[in-house]
Amino acid sequence: MWDHTPPTAHSAFALRRRVPGVPLEEPVAVARALASRGFNADREAVTLLANAPDPAAAIDHAVEAAPPGNTRLTAADVRPAIDATAGAAARGSGPAGTDPSTTPGDTDSAAPADTADATGATSPADEASEHTAGPGGAATAVSTTGSDATGREGPDPSTAPPPDPSVSDATSTDSPGKAESDAEIPGSAPVETEGSGGGERDPSLRSVDVTGDITGRSTGTGRYQDFVSVFRDRYERLSRHLKGRVNHRATDTLSSAGGGGEAGLVGMVAEIDSTKSGHWMIDLEDTRGTFPCLVMKDKEIAEHVDELLLDEVIAVEGSVSDDGSILFVDDLHFPDVPRTYRPNTADRPVQAALVSDVHVGSQEFLADAWSRFADWLHTEAAHEVEYLCIAGDMVEGVGVYPDQDEELDVVDIYDQYEAFAEYLKEVPGDMEIIMIPGNHDAVRLAEPQPGFDDELREIMSAHDPRIVGNPATVTIEGVDVLMYHGVSLDEVIAELPEEKASYEEPHKPMYQLLKKRHVAPQFGGHTRIAPEEQDYLVMDEVPDVFHTGHVHKFGYGKYRNVLAVNTGCWQAQTAFQESVNIDPDTAYAPVVDLHRLDEPDPMTIYDFN
Repeated sequence: MWDHTPPTAHSAFALRRRVPGVPLEEPVAVARALASRGFNADREAVTLLANAPDPAAAIDHAVEAAPPGNTRLTAADVRPAIDATAGAAARGSGPAGTDPSTTPGDTDSAAPADTADATGATSPADEASEHTAGPGGAATAVSTTGSDATGREGPDPSTAPPPDPSVSDATSTDSPGKAESDAEIPGSAPVETEGSGGGERDPSLRSVDVTGDITGRSTGTGRYQDFVSVFRDRYERLSRHLKGRVNHRATDTLSSAGGGGEAGLVGMVAEIDSTKSGHWMIDLEDTRGTFPCLVMKDKEIAEHVDELLLDEVIAVEGSVSDDGSILFVDDLHFPDVPRTYRPNTADRPVQAALVSDVHVGSQEFLADAWSRFADWLHTEAAHEVEYLCIAGDMVEGVGVYPDQDEELDVVDIYDQYEAFAEYLKEVPGDMEIIMIPGNHDAVRLAEPQPGFDDELREIMSAHDPRIVGNPATVTIEGVDVLMYHGVSLDEVIAELPEEKASYEEPHKPMYQLLKKRHVAPQFGGHTRIAPEEQDYLVMDEVPDVFHTGHVHKFGYGKYRNVLAVNTGCWQAQTAFQESVNIDPDTAYAPVVDLHRLDEPDPMTIYDFN
């Protein structure tokens, strides 16, 4: 049943140590300086300002000259400012009170110096691994000093060998996964000139469509009839994928047929019990009733019984007992991804960065790592990264778990979103950002979750992100990305055997959800589900990319050609997480080549620890 192809190689982003005393005229410093004035800017505009003779003066001039109401600067906006200040910088006399040697935005809020050295090292994937795991496997070897997310020590930069030019990822030499030279690192010599970073991106080439978004469509009132409607809708939609595979007969027909003969049944799992002899009795329910189905322990399909969750829809086929009371099961089917499935691809070279669980407001939010990520997004290596998908938990929230207030750096929920918006401004202004909420965000906890309300949207409006509900399918240039925060992964991991679902390999429970074609099959457990007229959690169409977060563990792989990625988090271990044995995988940013999804390895993993 399992069909996946492990990636062949990956490269880690080479971090570097900042030299004390050198002005931080890097793109992220410029972005941060603009953000402190309430502005954002396109990638090319930030690059131009960073390379201006007097960046601080150019920023001041560009901000002062901006038209009223315009908070996003373009390259056309900043060029006059750079020209106007270039002469004064050449004469060594900037505007009154301005020291040309100071860093733009060089205040107490500037990012602390990095502590990691560049090694440029890359590691090939562990091709012997059946599943392509995250930080636990060689495919995401860390090339920084100190310890990585798994506690392994990284190489000593003073003894690390130079990058082997023969080691690369599966992309061409222009891939962002290649080892970067000093000339490609912002703030190092030689300085990039105008037009660096690949030029201005062309937004007219982009397309984003959203389906399955509950935002503005919620009709549930919590009445009994709402629950009936949502489960009926689930059954009818998932049964379409199954009725053509078995000789389906309704439960009342099976009961009245008099017994004997071959039959099939499509139903929702209502109950699972084991008999004294070790066999399995599964009660399946359709719209007409419930019928018992017996799976003998010596049948090959018995191994799939421990994958079943209550309320999921499956199909069985076998023979009816002579008295017509039981269906003896010979085969069992899940809605599943067709074995013949092939992913869609974009028509041009374009990439999407996938992240989740930022948790701004926590004392353990990794602000420096986030700034390194934002810094990299301004470089030549990230020129093709035009989309940023964030799968929930923008902020740490308030009152989510016991004694959380003792671990907060920002205690007010609205102030947390204000702080998150400032960090979001460090991202290039011409990137398309798509966000869904998570269980720490200020939306209802029950799934499907609507997108943020108008007040929170206004707080985060400077970058104009596209905010949708959880879950939602976002079609990016023809590629279907199913974004789901991932609360149900806790339930899948708790219910299924460890070899089929675990926190250490979070892509495996994602495989199970793909197999069931539903992001949260079981009702009444850990996952809160809101009854609606239709079930927004069903996977009607097979996604090309399945993107989740929530569990704070990094893992990825392909299940029947669907790329499944759980993207870890940007929050170090909190006291609460330590108490419940959560050891997070932090500051990983997988970047997906949307035009290469049909290849074995369409993704490069970057480590910003």
